[in-house]
Amino acid sequence: MSDLPLTAYKVLTGAEMALLEADGVFKGAPIDLADGYIHLSTEAQLTETVDKHFAGQEDLHVVAVDLAVLGETVKWEPSRGGQLFPHIYADLPLNAALAYGPLERDDNGQVKLPVAG
Repeated sequence: MSDLPLTAYKVLTGAEMALLEADGVFKGAPIDLADGYIHLSTEAQLTETVDKHFAGQEDLHVVAVDLAVLGETVKWEPSRGGQLFPHIYADLPLNAALAYGPLERDDNGQVKLPVAG
């Protein structure tokens, strides 16, 4: 499974992003808490995730997550269309964030990835 990405992405509301920054940890959105894990997306899955689960919402943020920091708490599991999605079976600590910022789209409507520093 070494071909799996080492970076995945979490979409947060403005309030959730503020909690991550203030507390240094994110325990999950309501859907994460209900499902028992924190949902992440790969770069290739990110725009579809935003379109499907966050349509019409404003004040969204994207966090680039270093999966290596999270180790064995990350499980790759089939979801939408049988694709493998990374799920975190733990809290998301701020120290696993490689970069984060407001959700923006490029001219083609694709979600732009956050850039560090």
